[in-house]
Amino acid sequence: MRLNPKADLHIPDGKALPEAVSRTTHLGIGAHQDDLEFMAYHGIAECFHRQDKWFGGVIATDGKGSSRAGPYKDWTDEQLAAERVREQRRAATVGEFSFVAQLGFPSKDVRDARAAAPRDDLRTILEAARPEVVYLHNPADKHPTHVGVTLRALEAMRALPADRRPARVLGCEVWRSLDWLTDADKVVLPVSQSPNLAAALNGVFDTQITGGKRYDLAVMGRRLANATFHDAYASDAETHLQWAMDLTPLVLDPSLDIEAYTLGFVDRLKADISAAIRKSL
Repeated sequence: MRLNPKADLHIPDGKALPEAVSRTTHLGIGAHQDDLEFMAYHGIAECFHRQDKWFGGVIATDGKGSSRAGPYKDWTDEQLAAERVREQRRAATVGEFSFVAQLGFPSKDVRDARAAAPRDDLRTILEAARPEVVYLHNPADKHPTHVGVTLRALEAMRALPADRRPARVLGCEVWRSLDWLTDADKVVLPVSQSPNLAAALNGVFDTQITGGKRYDLAVMGRRLANATFHDAYASDAETHLQWAMDLTPLVLDPSLDIEAYTLGFVDRLKADISAAIRKSL
């Protein structure tokens, strides 16, 4: 599997690269170091301590330019990026990933549809892994780099032969909760299992936490809130939930317009709100 020269590959259990990639059943593709642990924990937990299921991870960008404070406030972009790569490697080891590939692209490249290299690397990985499930950022995310990575990944999957495309593709929440989806549109991902594993994974990323962003608390708080506010009329069956948007149709049918498909979720929310108001007028 040949990737761009900046790519960093880590295989926690030391297997040969072809085996580590081909055994992958659940693949997360995120923009930044820590995105997988926050958005694709469902896949990580599904595969943890399993020999028949394996989670593989891809980080598209180089990790430069993030907020920094405390001991990291005077670090250069290069120093911070190098440490973020090390943090992601540690998280992959804690989470027993099959592999993690950090592609090292500048954010501007993954946001640019004319830059072929990110899409080509993603296609190479997808062809080698042939995962059953892929976790992406959702295309309604408010972070432009997250949206760019999702678009490049969708393009890569659409370019695969039809019989080699993933059976399930999910757009997950990070920089915008998916609480606004109608209940009918929510893909419910239970993530109550192994809370100690979730805490350990979230806590690996000290450059972000000590650097000024308490993502470790915020992510767990969102999952708890999702579970509590999921159903107003029933006791909670799960302590933590994540929402996802079903992006599978966009991969199975490349003729679908991504923007129109995404705005369809907004249109259904608008209709749901309107119906609730009219019912009580």
